Formats: sequence, structure tokens, C-alpha cells
Amino acid sequence: MACRHQPGPSATPPPEKDALTPEERAELLRLARQTIESYLKERRVPPYRTENPHFLRPGGAFVTLKKHGNLRGCIGYIYSEQPLYQTIQQAAVAAATQDPRFPPVRLSEMAEITVEISLLSPLERVRDVNEIVVGTHGLLIRRGYYQGLLLPQVAPEQGWDREQFLEGVCYKAGLPPDAWRDPATELYSFTAEVFSEGE
Repeated sequence: MACRHQPGPSATPPPEKDALTPEERAELLRLARQTIESYLKERRVPPYRTENPHFLRPGGAFVTLKKHGNLRGCIGYIYSEQPLYQTIQQAAVAAATQDPRFPPVRLSEMAEITVEISLLSPLERVRDVNEIVVGTHGLLIRRGYYQGLLLPQVAPEQGWDREQFLEGVCYKAGLPPDAWRDPATELYSFTAEVFSEGE
């Protein structure tokens, strides 16, 4: 599963955040699903009101859609200055309708789709690739105009070791598989709080 990341809504790293409760996770998953279904029916993002401080502070997030276990769409934002709930609504709509690898999701498919959310930590520059922990860290690679991101869950899902993960993120960015070794390449790691429907 390789996700697409959007350049916006802004580039201010989010503050560290506490883990969400099971109830908060369920609420965000409901929000993502309801937002997609509303958008597919009416082409609008439904209003949402909350006083939950976790949902009101900014943070990067990705929404992944899977159909029978297979990737159906995945888009998100590394950073956002918007409240988390708005970022999730935007990512949910984009994952359903703007992932260039797939046709737009149809409303009739939603009963077969599982929603997964990944809440991202701030990026940290990788100084030593041996510090990358497969299954814990996601990777962002950047060189010139080329950039690619893989979420932490990708490597275990693909059965990759650390070097394969590094090669995978290079491929995602359109770079040679050993580009991560080049000192001109910027490599960042992050962690993610990942949760999905049906857990």
C-alpha cells in the first residue's frame, strides 16, 4: 500500500499528540466514512462540530480505503494547520475521488470498503538508516523535485526488510533504488497512530 500525499494545506509541523481513546478513534472513522458517503451523494462535505481538543488541533493524517483487503485509495497530508477533523474530511474525500491510481469510488462500493486512518507524528531527519524500525517508522524521501512517502504499515504488509523499504520509498519518489545512499537526498522518518474499521 503506497499512499499519495498532498502538498497542502500548509507546512507547519504539528505538535506531539497523545494517543486517542478507542471512542475517539471510532468517531474519526465514522466522520471519514460519513464524509465520503455525503460527498458521493451530494458533492459536498458535511458540517461537523466538535469541542474535542484532540480533533481541533492540527496534525498530519492519511485516509486509506481498502476493498476486500486490497488498496482502493489513499491520500493524506504530512502537515496541516487546519483542525484534525477537517484534514481527515479532506483526505477522506481525496482518497475516494482523487487517487490517480484508481477510478473514483462509487457510492455502491462503500458497503465493501474499510476505512483506515493514520495520524502522523512530526518528521525527523534520518541520520543513520540503522535507526529505522520496520513496522514502526514511515519514510519520506526528497531530492530536488522528487518526493515520495510510505506509511509505517507498508513495509510489513509487503514483507520488506529495512533495505527494501528504503528502495520502495525511492521507487515511490521516482528515484533510483539506491538514491537513499546519496548525501544530496533528504530522508525523514515518522511514526503513525493507525486504526481502522472492524478492529
